[in-house]
Amino acid sequence: MKRGLCTSLLLLIIAMAAVAQNPKYVFYFIGDGMGPSHVLGTELYINELQGNIGRNEKLSFTQFPHTAFVTTFSASNGVTDSAASGTALATGNKTYNGAIGMTADGTPCSSVAQWAKDAGYAVGISTTVPINHATPAAFYAHQKSRNNYDEIAQEMHLYSFDFFAGGDPVYNGDRNELYKRYRKSDYAIARGIKQFDAMCDNADRMMLFQSEVLTQLPYSIDQSNDDLNLAQITKAGIEFLTEKSDKGFFFMIEGGKIDYASHSNDAATMIKEVQDFDAAIKVALDFYNEHSDETLIVVTADHETGGFVLGYFGNYTLNLDAMKGQKCSEDVLAGTLQTLYKEGKINSCEALTEVLQTKLGITPDEGQMKHLNGLYRKVAEGNKEQSDKHLSRIADYAIGIVSQQSAISWASGNHSGTFVPLFAIGKGAEKFHGIIDNTDVPKTISNIAGYR
Repeated sequence: MKRGLCTSLLLLIIAMAAVAQNPKYVFYFIGDGMGPSHVLGTELYINELQGNIGRNEKLSFTQFPHTAFVTTFSASNGVTDSAASGTALATGNKTYNGAIGMTADGTPCSSVAQWAKDAGYAVGISTTVPINHATPAAFYAHQKSRNNYDEIAQEMHLYSFDFFAGGDPVYNGDRNELYKRYRKSDYAIARGIKQFDAMCDNADRMMLFQSEVLTQLPYSIDQSNDDLNLAQITKAGIEFLTEKSDKGFFFMIEGGKIDYASHSNDAATMIKEVQDFDAAIKVALDFYNEHSDETLIVVTADHETGGFVLGYFGNYTLNLDAMKGQKCSEDVLAGTLQTLYKEGKINSCEALTEVLQTKLGITPDEGQMKHLNGLYRKVAEGNKEQSDKHLSRIADYAIGIVSQQSAISWASGNHSGTFVPLFAIGKGAEKFHGIIDNTDVPKTISNIAGYR
């Protein structure tokens, strides 16, 4: 009898020890489009502003003790899109470019978020872009095309995830009817942090969006104090999720607009997005410091965007602090130029140049001024629609001047097939090392956390 009791106690102790080895809290950060040069370029920029060359000051996540390189190719191409890479990072399956939550043969596949939910953990999905955009969608939806936005939006509530946050879903139907459906599934919909604070204690599930209907959060460089940001979303998600399950939580947080800025080859805006992403990671790190024996934080990217190069046309130099004068994104710059032109405040190339100097901190050289003159003539000669198009081209060209003066370059406005970095800290983080595939990441997280 005593022997049987001792054996039972031993087995119980072993089982408890095994459970204790699994992290209770898992953060999965995805910097959309964030390649190695995006990370290093941000650090070099921060240090140049302080008069230093190098990495005296570092981003929080580059100081994590465990790192890896991650391959990103899809089942259909050496260069992935966000749907295929999001599916790989969410489900551990390769698929064709464009597919969401499906294998290459069209079979729906479940995600690490679903595995966590099935195992009794609270689950949060958040982003700075539409909540039904490719990367977040891959964690809960199953569609043959990432462009099936209406269908993806209609899948959001099906798995009873606890917390969604980011940009409003892209939706071509009646948005009010969509949100009624969410509410019937016990989701409270908060617009802004003040509403979240007022609603979170009594909400079974939560969706957190910008104060007005916007399908993406403003770029960090364009944000006002009233805008929702990724650090606030991360803090709100932690607060909400910790109350929803005694077992813990799985929380995916995407910095989606690193990719958007890189598609535009807008380096200053991209760097601000990486810094904004890092600010959200710092919130998770604060939580980790209080729960270091129970927390895993993984930071990676779905692919690299833009072929971002720290160097320009063979000159062995960088001048990253030339970006410090940029006060807005290319998108906002284009809108500003269009408004000022309609108001008659840009009535010459000289007036245009003054606006560019104010907004971007640039002084075009002789060749650049000649090109700007040619672009402005097209504005003055065109009708309203043509003028708006040419002013957008001027904004694009002016952002290119910032890159040239910063001595950086871009290979394209699209994705590349290069490695992306991975950084990890906490329980089980040592499992991430070497060169791994993007499909390995969710499987490793699940194995560490014991989801299945």
